[in-house]
Amino acid sequence: MSDPRITSSIFTRGAVDLSALRTPAPSPAPAPAPAQAGPPTGIPAGVPGGSAGGVTVIDVTEATFQSEVLERSLTTPVVVDFWAEWCQPCKQLSPVLERLAVESGGAWVLAKVDVDANPRLAQMFRVQGIPMVYAVVGGQPVDAFSGVVPEPQLRQWIQAVLKAGGVSVAEPEDPRLDEADDALMDGDLDAAEQAYRKILAETPNDAAAQAGLAQVGLARRVSGADPQTALAAAAADPDDVDAQLLAADIEMLSGLAEQAYQRLVGLVRRTAGDDREKVRQHLVGLFTIAGPEDPAVAAARRALASALF
Repeated sequence: MSDPRITSSIFTRGAVDLSALRTPAPSPAPAPAPAQAGPPTGIPAGVPGGSAGGVTVIDVTEATFQSEVLERSLTTPVVVDFWAEWCQPCKQLSPVLERLAVESGGAWVLAKVDVDANPRLAQMFRVQGIPMVYAVVGGQPVDAFSGVVPEPQLRQWIQAVLKAGGVSVAEPEDPRLDEADDALMDGDLDAAEQAYRKILAETPNDAAAQAGLAQVGLARRVSGADPQTALAAAAADPDDVDAQLLAADIEMLSGLAEQAYQRLVGLVRRTAGDDREKVRQHLVGLFTIAGPEDPAVAAARRALASALF
C-alpha cells in the first residue's frame, strides 16, 4: 500500500514519536483500570471493546495501543478519541463518533483513550486539550482535530481519512440535501435556497449544496421568460450581454450545456471590462451546476482560460 499520509497534514516525520509503543518496555506495569464511570457513552458493560453492527468501539490503554491501534491501522483506519470523564465537550463529541462508527459498517474503528488513565499516551500525541481526535492509518497519524465539530464536518473528515487509507465507501445520503432538493423540485425556490445556504454554513465546501444553490439562481433568472423569444433576441443581437446570458441559461435548462458554455466563452472574447467580468462570473456559475468532474466543464474551462489570457 502506498504511503497514506496526507502531505498537507499538520504531521511531519517524527512529529509524533510512537517508537516506545512499538517496542514494549521491560516488565510493563499492568494497564490502569478504567474509571468507575466509564467512557462518556455506552460501551457494553463487562466487554473490553463494545461492538454494534460489526463495528468495534474499543477502550485503549498504553499496554494495548500497539495491537489495537498501530497494528490494526495497517488494515483498517483507526480514529483515536482522547477524552476524560470530567470533560463536558467530550460528552458531546464521543456519542457522535460512536454512532458514525456503527454506521460505517466496519470501514473504520473508534479507539477511546482516557487521558487521565493514560497520560503517557496523551503526552506522546501532544494532546494539550480535549476532546482531541487523531486518525491513524498504516501505523502513522495522518490528521487530527480538537474540540467539538458539527456532525456534517465530522463526516467529511472521516471520509477523507478513509480515502487516505484506501478505503472505498459509498457516500452516505444526506437528509439535508434531500430536503433542499425536494423544495427545488417543488418550485419552492425560497425554501430551497434557505436549505442549501444552511448546509453551506455548516459545510462550506459541499459541492452538492453549491450546485443546488446555483440551480436556484438559474431557475429564478429564467422565471417568466419565453424560451423561443429569448433565443431569437440573442440571435438578433450577439453583443447584447443580458440577452446572451438569458439565452445561455435557457440552453442550460434545455440540456444544451455545451452550447451554453460556447455561447458565453465567445461573449467573453468579444467583451471587456465590467461586461467581460459579468459574463465570466455567469459562466462559472453554470459550471457549478454541472460540477467540476463534468468533461464538458473541463473543456469549457480551458476555452475560458484561453479567451481570458
